Amino acid sequence: MPGGTPIPHAVGVSDDEFRAALSRLAAGVVLITAHDPDDGPRGEDVGMTATAFLSVSLEPPLVMVSVRNDSRMDDLLAHQPLWAVSVLAEGQRHVAGRFAMKGRISDRLLFADIPHVRGEAADAPLIAGALATLECRTEQRVLAGDHTLVIGRVLTASAPTEDAGPLTYFRGKYRHLG
Repeated sequence: MPGGTPIPHAVGVSDDEFRAALSRLAAGVVLITAHDPDDGPRGEDVGMTATAFLSVSLEPPLVMVSVRNDSRMDDLLAHQPLWAVSVLAEGQRHVAGRFAMKGRISDRLLFADIPHVRGEAADAPLIAGALATLECRTEQRVLAGDHTLVIGRVLTASAPTEDAGPLTYFRGKYRHLG
C-alpha cells in the first residue's frame, strides 16, 4: 500500500471494495472447536469463531468451514481430523467475540467459564445453549487463497429445542434477527 492507497487486485477490485461488498452478506456465527491431544499433559481445547460455514451435502452429510492459513486452527486441523461446531444463539455474542480476538490469551482460559460438554465423537467442546451442535471428521482440505476450506463429514448432529434466534454477522457487527 504505497502512500496508504489500497492496491487494486488484477481485476480491479480493491481489498476495501471487496470487504465492503461482502459485509452486506448476513452470515450465521459458529464456534469451531477441536482438541489438541499433543498440547500439554492433558492436551488443550482450541476454538475459533467463524462466519464462513455452510452445508455442502446431504448424502453424505458434509459441512465446510474456511480457516485462515497458518492460524492455530488451520495448523491443528492439518493433523487433527476431528472437530466440532456450535451454532451460536443470539445471546452468545460474548462467546463469538472472545474466540475472534487476535493475540488472545490461551484457549484454555477462554473455555474456563463457558459452559460446555465434551463431544463423544470428536472429543471437542460443544457450547451449552448453542442452537445446534455437530461433530465432524475432515474429509478434504482445499487451499483457497489465504484460507483453507475444511470439508468435514458430520458424525453427530443435535438441535436442542431452543426458542432463541441465531447470532448473525452483518456489516462488521454481531447482530440478531428481529
